[in-house]
Amino acid sequence: MNFNGELFKKLVNAFGPSGDENQVAEIIRDEIKDYADEFKIDRLGNLIARKKGNGKKVMLAAHMDQIGLLITDIDEKGFLRFTNIGGISPYVSLGQRVIFKNGITGVIYMEPTEDMSKLSLESMYIDIGASSKDEAERKVSIGDSCVYTSQYYENENNVISGCIDDRIGCYILIEAIKNLKETNNDIYFVFTSQEEVGLRGAKTSAYSIDPDFGIAVDITGSGDTPKAKRFAVGLDKGAAIKIKDQSIIVSPVVKDFMVKTAKENNIPYQLEILERGGTDSGAIHLTKEGIPSGVISVPTRYAHSPSETISKNDVNSCISLLLSLLNKEIEF
Repeated sequence: MNFNGELFKKLVNAFGPSGDENQVAEIIRDEIKDYADEFKIDRLGNLIARKKGNGKKVMLAAHMDQIGLLITDIDEKGFLRFTNIGGISPYVSLGQRVIFKNGITGVIYMEPTEDMSKLSLESMYIDIGASSKDEAERKVSIGDSCVYTSQYYENENNVISGCIDDRIGCYILIEAIKNLKETNNDIYFVFTSQEEVGLRGAKTSAYSIDPDFGIAVDITGSGDTPKAKRFAVGLDKGAAIKIKDQSIIVSPVVKDFMVKTAKENNIPYQLEILERGGTDSGAIHLTKEGIPSGVISVPTRYAHSPSETISKNDVNSCISLLLSLLNKEIEF
């Protein structure tokens, strides 16, 4: 399966911090409009595409939103103060460029300090080149959000870009619906909102759909860089099948079902135990009386930075595993 770099570049370049995912939803809807039987955008901004079937109800979730910054104050000299939208590191942010929805660009920097260990978002600001509060307010308002800017790059093996988390999950769901030839299952492809701030879109959409089985598709970390913390996941080793993270302990029945499917179809896979973080599965599996749920993860280096890095081979393994699961009878 060839990696569609043109489509993925379009996805990662779309502006979509948590709570403002409309641009991303429009791209996805245009891409899959000929492959779904029903479309819906719900009240929280989730895009839900249904491929009807008579079997078990399966919910697939990949989040559209990305981490970002929210303007909280503008000082007399035109510098912007901000808070985080999702997991923003002050050390990653220092010196980064950001862009607002209207195209205004700025630079994140810090107040002078002699102790970098005390660097915090509260001591940082965004410089948009304004010389006064009035000039800044003509360009940006309190409550506006911005995101890191990044340059998309790919070679024959890898992709480097910002907000791969989780536009790669959206990409995998898009490729899956395009390549899903026939299934008896009733499948809901859910492109969720506000995952980075608490799995909010997955919570409401799962309650509405009430699926029999849920699968989140998201990124995970990588333990294959120099002196990395021990973590048995790395690039070019296949799709990661989650066992546990902070939001879910995957049922052994679900984990075994996913592993068995990978083995039957000779799909490279690895097992993932993530000590920090979570995915939409954390909200899905707690819906109503409980939903059996699993996760397919894309191993990723440098998460929540403008230079997240993934392997195309791993992405294709994730697509193959997802398609194989969707074509099986769900027995739990």
